[in-house]
Amino acid sequence: MTTADPWAELLMADRSLLDRTSTAERVADVLRQRIIDGALAPGTRLSEETAGKALAVSRNTLREAFRLLVHERLLVHEFHRGVFVRVLSADDVIDLYRIRRLLETSAVRRAGTAATELVATVDRAVTDGERAAEDERWSDVGTANMRFHEALAALAASPRVNETMRQLLAELRLAFHVMSRPQEFHQPYLTLNRAIADLITGGSMEAAADRLDEYFDEAETQLVEAYKSYNSH
Repeated sequence: MTTADPWAELLMADRSLLDRTSTAERVADVLRQRIIDGALAPGTRLSEETAGKALAVSRNTLREAFRLLVHERLLVHEFHRGVFVRVLSADDVIDLYRIRRLLETSAVRRAGTAATELVATVDRAVTDGERAAEDERWSDVGTANMRFHEALAALAASPRVNETMRQLLAELRLAFHVMSRPQEFHQPYLTLNRAIADLITGGSMEAAADRLDEYFDEAETQLVEAYKSYNSH
C-alpha cells in the first residue's frame, strides 16, 4: 500500500506488533505510542480506511480502539467528519501539570526503597536524551523526556500509576506541539533532568522531589504562555 499520509506509513511499520487475533486494546496501544512519540499531531484526521489497511485490522476492531482513545481524551469524534487527534487547551495543560505533581513528585518523594532497576531506568532515559541532543535529534529528545517522566512515576512500583502515567504523557505530548522551536523548548530541561536523576541515584529523594516541583512550575508556565500566544494568532 502506498499513501500520502506519513502517519499511515508509520502504522504500517507497526503492523508486525499485531497478529490476526489482535484486540482493540493492542491497536489502541500502537496509536497511543505514536501520539507519545509525536508522530500523530493534534488535529490529524485518522481515516478508518487508511488506518485499517495500514495495521491490517478490521474496521470494527479499529472503531473500538478509537472509542478507547476517545475515552482517554486522546482522540475526538466529530459527527459527519470523522476521528481526529485531540487539540488541547491551556486549561488542559494546567490540569495535566496538576496531576503530574500528584503522581511524579509523590513517587520520587517516596522512592527511598525503589528497586535498583527502576532507579537505573531514570538515569538511562536522561542519557538517551543527552545523546539525542548531541546529534541534534530534538524530536527524540522530546521522546526521551517522556521516558524520563514515565520512569519517575514508575518509582512508585504501581501498575495503576504506570497505566495512568502512560495516558497522561500521551496527552502531554499533544500539548508540546504548540512549541514551534523544539530545541529551545527541550534543551534547557536536559540539565534539570540530569540534576534530578543524579539526586535520585544518590538517594536524595526529598531534594529531587523539590527540584521536580520547581521544574513543573517552570514548564507549566512556559507551555501556558505558548498556548496563549498560539491561540492569539
